[in-house]
Amino acid sequence: MSTSDSLPASGPSAVPKNVRWVLLGIMLAMLLSMLDNMVVSTAMPTIVGDLGGLEHISWVVTAYTLVTAITTPIWGKFGDLFGRKPMYLASIAVFLVGSALCGAAQSMTELIAFRVVQGIGAGGIGAGAFALIGALVPPRERGKYQGMTASVMAIGTIGGPLLGGFVTGHFDWRWAFYVNLPLGLLALVWLWRMLHVPAQRIKAKIDWAGIGLLTGSISAIVLAATWAGTTYAWGSWQILALGAVAVIGLAAFVAVEKRAAEPLLPLSVFTNHRNYPLAMVLILAAGVVMFGAGLYLPLFQQTVQGASATNSGLLMLPMMIPVVIVSTIAGKVMSATGKYKIFPVLGTVFLTAGLGLLATMGTDTSQLLTGLYMVLVGIGLGFTLQMSGTIAQNSVPLRDMGAAMSSVNLFRTLGGSLGVAVFGSLFTRAVQPALPADARDAYLQAVTTGTGHIFLTAAILCALAFVAALFVIEVPLKKAGPPAPSADKTENTPASAAN
Repeated sequence: MSTSDSLPASGPSAVPKNVRWVLLGIMLAMLLSMLDNMVVSTAMPTIVGDLGGLEHISWVVTAYTLVTAITTPIWGKFGDLFGRKPMYLASIAVFLVGSALCGAAQSMTELIAFRVVQGIGAGGIGAGAFALIGALVPPRERGKYQGMTASVMAIGTIGGPLLGGFVTGHFDWRWAFYVNLPLGLLALVWLWRMLHVPAQRIKAKIDWAGIGLLTGSISAIVLAATWAGTTYAWGSWQILALGAVAVIGLAAFVAVEKRAAEPLLPLSVFTNHRNYPLAMVLILAAGVVMFGAGLYLPLFQQTVQGASATNSGLLMLPMMIPVVIVSTIAGKVMSATGKYKIFPVLGTVFLTAGLGLLATMGTDTSQLLTGLYMVLVGIGLGFTLQMSGTIAQNSVPLRDMGAAMSSVNLFRTLGGSLGVAVFGSLFTRAVQPALPADARDAYLQAVTTGTGHIFLTAAILCALAFVAALFVIEVPLKKAGPPAPSADKTENTPASAAN
C-alpha cells in the first residue's frame, strides 16, 4: 500500500513554509463548514418568512448535521484509498454546489434537499482536514496547527450568529449561502495549486456493506438524539425502535468490518493502542460540552440574566477566547517539549470545575460571575480539544489516518448531538411544570434549575473523561516526518514511535 502522500520521514522539525500556506487554505475550508450552520440558524426566521414551511424548519439543520455525520467516515476512507488531495478538493466542490443550490431554493423542501448536498461536502471537509494535518505535519509540530483548528471552531461559534445577523439584516437571506462561494472558490483554487501530495489509487474492493450499516446506525443515533424528548417521548416506540436499529446495526457493522478486505473503519485503530479509544472518550466529552454550552448558556443569559438576543455570539466570548489562547499556548509547549499527557488531564479538571460552578448558578447570579465560570470551561476546552486529536493521530499508522481522523469528527458530532438531546430532555422536564404558572419568578427558577441539571450532568461526564486522561500513555512525538505505517499491534509500540 502506498504512503506517498506524506512528507519525507527525515529533515528539520520545522514545517516547510509552503505547507504552512497549505494549512491556511485547509483552515479556510474548515471555517466555511463550521460557520454555515450557525449562520443559517440565525437566518431561519427570515427564510421561513419567505419560503414558508415552518413545520419543517428543524430539518434544515437536522438534514445538514445528519448527512455530515454519515459521510464523514466515508470521505475519510476514500481519502486513504484514492488520495487525500482529490477527495478534499471534491468535498469543497460539493459543498460549494450545495451552497449555490441552497441560495437558489424556491421552497422549504428544496432547501432541505440542497442542505443534504451541503452536508455531504461538509463531511469531507471535516474528515480531510485532520487527515491532511496528520500527513503533512510531523507529530512534534501538530499541536501548533491543531490549535488553529480549535480557533476555527471558536471563530465559527462566535462569528456565525454575528455574520448571520449582519447578512440577513443588510442583504437577502440567500446571501447566507452565497457568501460561501467566493471564499470557498478561493480555498479550492489555492489548495489545487499549493497542495502537493502525490495522487494514489489503491486497487481495493469498497466496503459497501460497512458503508450501509454505518450509515443506518448513525442515522438512527442522530435521529433519536434529535427527536427524543421533543418530537417523541424518550420511552416512545419510535425512539426505542431507533435505538434498536442503532444497536443491531453497530453490532452487524463490527462483524462485517472484521471480515472486510478493506474495512471502512479498521477496528485495529481501536485495538492497536489504548490511547485511541481514550482519545475518543475525550473528544466525545468535548463535543458534549461545546454543543451543550453553546446552546444553553446563551439561553440562560438571555432568559434569566436579561442579556440581549442580538448579541448571542458575543455572549460566548468569555468561553471562546480562552479556547483560542490556551490551545495556541499548549500547542507551542507540546512542540517544544514533546509532552502532551498533562494537557488533557488539566483540561478535564478545568472542564469539571467550570461546569460544576455553572451548575450552581441561581436567578441572582451576575453575568460577570457566569463569565468567570465560562472562562474555566474555555480553558478546559483549549487543553482538551486539540490534544485529543493529537493523541488519536499519534496512535495510528499513516495508512489509516483518514479513517481514524474521520472518527474524531464523527465522535465530536455524535457527542454534540447526544449531549444536546439529553440536555434538552433535562431542560424540558424542569421547565414544563412552570409553564402554566403566571408568576415570572417560577419560570426563571425553572430555567435556572434546568440549566443547573445540564451543567451538573456535563461535569460528571468530564470527571469520567479525567479518569480516561489519566490512563493515556505518553508516546514520544517524532521531531520529523509523519507516523510511519506499522504492523505491530502491541500497545507499547504505536506507529508514531516505531522509528
